[in-house]
Amino acid sequence: MPDASRKYVIRTTLFMGGYVALNVAAITGAFDDLRPPGTWAFALAAAAPIAGHVWAVLAYMRDSDEFVGAVMARRFIVATGLSMALVSAWGLMEVYADAPHFPAIMLYPLLWAAFAVVTPFIQSTR
Repeated sequence: MPDASRKYVIRTTLFMGGYVALNVAAITGAFDDLRPPGTWAFALAAAAPIAGHVWAVLAYMRDSDEFVGAVMARRFIVATGLSMALVSAWGLMEVYADAPHFPAIMLYPLLWAAFAVVTPFIQSTR
């Protein structure tokens, strides 16, 4: 496994492991006694691994060879645009068509679902 890939796997495992651990602890009631400002601090702490994972993805793009980095960047950009378009369309449907609310916490999983969908179609830099 190339060094950039190995580092990416380790970083992703650590950041997403922390994300899962914090959220599982919250779901099982470990933080039920928190009150503001502790709830705000916890929410930011739970969001920090997402920022870390974005950094891990960008570092993987930077550290990979030019072709892999360019293909990954293209996939990431297309998936981000698709996610923004879907969430914006849904938000307009919430406002104008009384659609059910889409929680913002689901945007990051949507981004990676979109990434999975576009990956087979984006195999080159063109």
